Amino acid sequence: MIEKEKDFAIGCDHAGYILKEIIKKHLEDKGFTFNDVGTYSEASVDYPDYAHPVAKAVEDGLCKLGILICGSGNGVCITANKHQGIRAALCWNAEIAALARKHNDANVICLPARYISSGQAIDIMDTFINTEFEGGRHEKRVEKIPL
Repeated sequence: MIEKEKDFAIGCDHAGYILKEIIKKHLEDKGFTFNDVGTYSEASVDYPDYAHPVAKAVEDGLCKLGILICGSGNGVCITANKHQGIRAALCWNAEIAALARKHNDANVICLPARYISSGQAIDIMDTFINTEFEGGRHEKRVEKIPL
C-alpha cells in the first residue's frame, strides 16, 4: 500500500528481489524517496501482484515514476501497461532508457534482472531518472496511446 507521495514506487517478483535491494540502496544514497511494494524475499511470487500497485501509484500521482523488476522485465511491463495512465518501458541499456523518456514519456521503467548486471541497472536507472520528455513532435504520438 502506498502511504504518501514519494519520488518512486518500486516493486519486483522473486527474480528481481536482489536487484531491487541494490537499486533501493542507490536511490537512498542519492536522497530519493520511494515506496517499496514488495516482494521482500526470493520466495516465488506472481509478478502482477507487485506490478499493479506500482502502476496504480504512478497512475494516481502518488509517485512520480515507477520501477519494476522481474526476470525478463516482460511480465511486469505487460502488466503495468494495462493501466491507462502508464507508459512502461522495458529497458536493458541506458540508450533505450533515454529514448523511453525522451520520445515516449515513459513513467515506469521495467528491468530484466536475469539479463543485466547491477552496474548496468544503476546506469540504466540514472539515465531514466535524469532524462526529460522532449515533447514537440513526440507529444502528439504519446497523446494517441490511450484508448
